[in-house]
Amino acid sequence: MHYIKFGSTDLIISELGFGCIPIIRLNKKNAVDVLRHAYDKGITFFDTANMYRDSEEKIGKAFEGKRDKVVIATKTLDRYADGAMKHLENSLRMLKTDYIDLYQLHQVAHEKDFNAVMAPDGAMETFLKAKEQGKIRYIGVSSHSLSMAIRLVETGLFDTIQFPFNFIEESAKDELHPAAIQKNMGILAMKPFAGGVIDNAEIAFKYLRQFSKILPIPGFDSIEAVDQVVSFYEHPNEVTEKDQQIMEQYRVELGKKFCRRCEYCQPCPQGVMITMAMGYKIIASRMSPAVSVEFCQPFMESVALCTQCEECIQKCPYQLPIPDMLKEYYGLYEQHRSQFSKG
Repeated sequence: MHYIKFGSTDLIISELGFGCIPIIRLNKKNAVDVLRHAYDKGITFFDTANMYRDSEEKIGKAFEGKRDKVVIATKTLDRYADGAMKHLENSLRMLKTDYIDLYQLHQVAHEKDFNAVMAPDGAMETFLKAKEQGKIRYIGVSSHSLSMAIRLVETGLFDTIQFPFNFIEESAKDELHPAAIQKNMGILAMKPFAGGVIDNAEIAFKYLRQFSKILPIPGFDSIEAVDQVVSFYEHPNEVTEKDQQIMEQYRVELGKKFCRRCEYCQPCPQGVMITMAMGYKIIASRMSPAVSVEFCQPFMESVALCTQCEECIQKCPYQLPIPDMLKEYYGLYEQHRSQFSKG
């Protein structure tokens, strides 16, 4: 494992990170075991968020006594100063620490979000105050909107940007990454497996390792998964013509069959949380019914508000039959909810 200076920060981190959503489906002991194994294999960067159920608590337990050996990143979805401060204090408590290395505004994708966090009494006020107090070291932001991510980079207010990046979702490399590199920002590549639709880890990382300025943060839920991805970093990267053909095959097969979370369909006039609900099938394939239902309940319940107006279809750049897909995923959600209630 190699270690790199992360953007303009003084953080020295492993060239491979750990995205901590998947540990929410593990019990505490297993989660701690996976986290500590990742550390033993050389991974030192761990990314989570306060909305990821008990992820922060598990991280705090895993690295108690090793706080100075790891770099911890977390996030708040709150747009206002008071709420963001409450989230920050709770994160510090769950993580068993008095500082967070990288605190991020979570999923700033729309104009209203940008305006809210930047306004007086907005979340940015808390971030700046907390940095002065030493509660956070650096400030970052995540987004699923390319145009907004570029705008956020151009503000010059952030040390890092987190955005989806994989061989299917490649748009970031053309404008976002160059803009961030020009400002010497750290770049976090979330969704290295495109939300779970890329099931060939070796090919996924052959692609990602071509870009030395980005930090992939795959999610892990087992020691075996950690070992598999870490093993890719034990030898030089080489992308062959056959690898390119495999990637292209994925692009052709998946190009119009899954939601890329671009959020062009939002906002729904009826209040359906389309983007989140469109990911339920993948989430459910990776979690137990009980965990899937609990984690996804708010946005899956919003599907009932759909009136089949098809405005989302008109907005979707991939022409996905969104109402029909939502109906299918809601049926799966109801099936899982029934199993959970019986359990």
